Amino acid sequence: MDMITFARATFALLFTLGLIGIAAVLLRRYGPGGVLRFSSGSRDRRMKVVDTLILDPARRLVLIECDGESRLLMLGEGRELAPPAKRTDPL
Repeated sequence: MDMITFARATFALLFTLGLIGIAAVLLRRYGPGGVLRFSSGSRDRRMKVVDTLILDPARRLVLIECDGESRLLMLGEGRELAPPAKRTDPL
């Protein structure tokens, strides 16, 4: 292997590692949801996840807010469990 071929291989390796490094920096900066930040406007959402709590590997509690009302859901094992809503209006 002559010196020119060795230098070419070294610069190709450095160029490839540089491209991987630039991609890592861009991914860390903009993240997987980075494209969503550039979407059209920020609209008000009716539903949002307020908090989550992992109980065990199969179950988690999720507190959601929908139209100003909070609900607690238990997710796991392929099903969702929600306690019945409290009735505030008299029958």
